[in-house]
Amino acid sequence: MAILADFRRHWSFERSLRIDPQSKPEVYRRILDAADFLSVNYWLELLFAAGIATLGLVLNSPGVVIGAMLISPLMGPILAAGLALAAGDLFLGFRSFINLLLSVVVSVTFAATMVWLLPFQTATTEILNRTSPNLLDLGVAVFSGLAGSLVLARGGGGGGVTALPGVAIAVALMPPLCTVGFGVGSGFQWPIVSGALLLFLTNLAAIIASAFVVFLIVDMDSPEVRERIDASIRVSGKEDLLFQLLERTPLARSLAHVGQLRWRVAMIVAVLAMLAIPLRQSLLQLRDETIARTAVRDTVQSLAPRGSVLSQALDISSDRVRAQLVVTQAVKPEAVETARRALIQKIGKDVEIVVHQVAGEHEIEAIRGSLQRPLPPTPPTPAFAELAAEIRRQADPALREAWPEALATLTAVEVRVRETAPVILARYEAKKPLDAGAIEVLRRVVARRLKIEAVEVEGAWSRPSPKATQSMPKSPPP
Repeated sequence: MAILADFRRHWSFERSLRIDPQSKPEVYRRILDAADFLSVNYWLELLFAAGIATLGLVLNSPGVVIGAMLISPLMGPILAAGLALAAGDLFLGFRSFINLLLSVVVSVTFAATMVWLLPFQTATTEILNRTSPNLLDLGVAVFSGLAGSLVLARGGGGGGVTALPGVAIAVALMPPLCTVGFGVGSGFQWPIVSGALLLFLTNLAAIIASAFVVFLIVDMDSPEVRERIDASIRVSGKEDLLFQLLERTPLARSLAHVGQLRWRVAMIVAVLAMLAIPLRQSLLQLRDETIARTAVRDTVQSLAPRGSVLSQALDISSDRVRAQLVVTQAVKPEAVETARRALIQKIGKDVEIVVHQVAGEHEIEAIRGSLQRPLPPTPPTPAFAELAAEIRRQADPALREAWPEALATLTAVEVRVRETAPVILARYEAKKPLDAGAIEVLRRVVARRLKIEAVEVEGAWSRPSPKATQSMPKSPPP
């Protein structure tokens, strides 16, 4: 027992992590300053980060989004909230809470305004990737919060509270908020708003919990640290509006410490548990979709040769999977039924496999070449006509929703099938053709709606008639 007591006296997390006890008051002071909601520099950095993140999301540019993560100062008040819980500091807790609340409102409002002013509001891949968080995102946020808190507890390494590049990139704080702003500014799209908000709350709660654990085990709430920081706060608090307001309330005696540790721990555990419920459901859904897509892909390879499959669409619900294939070679009904039963055993859901056979371009050309006289174009087979109508039915509303009305007038939507993928032909009238970037945005929207990544979108441009030109809206200046 004497050996164990001696070990405990000479060993601690603080010593093993090489944390200088003399640097703790300075670290505390820097975290306190990072939560200052009256700092002009903080709000300028926040607005710059929100603007860069919003444009990066709309442009579908991961590099631009990463740049916004590096500029964002949100890690400061979040880590301050973790320290406030670890030290039971009411003043720091109020300061970080007000800062976070104002930061969320300002970021979302600024992003929503920027999106509302844009001539188009199309959900890109970078936006959609932040609308379906799961437990894996919670794990990333936990480890990132541990890393950031440890860097700060050791003195910050010269980087300061708001300059932690590795942590800032690992856990995205500003992009989810700007995704919420995109959902609000583009007509309040609730699936985007709710998914991105859940991701931000997940990151927020996980980082606060991680910071709480790190600051607690390194004794950031030790009496020596609290005595020095309290004396410093009361001297500088004479010029702090929040401190003066709290000092006039019944909470004045609790500015240094408030609440028992077990209640603070219970509060953090309860918040994480509430977030874990929807995150676990998303993770299970992602697992089921991955299993189903892998099983369908293997089944398609056994049904038809790789070169004969023009396209495949997969619709996955909670209790049913529907696979739709377009092939150029005949597939026996017995083989389809065998594949369907095998899929049911693999994924445990009801499965429907629909196979559409169409003639390939080489076959059509060979038939035409063997004839003595030219024939009119071969009408589509019922299977092809049915497929084309289904594709057009799904692609038409998506195309019209994302269509840049200020630049061109969409007149017709047609469907064609090539050897590699279906083609959506958009006929439109405009003073000049749409650029390749606009066509690519339209292609991504249609691909997401049809769930066919290889789909192609082509534009057939024609000049408007004089009467139509008078009624068309003027194009914005370049």
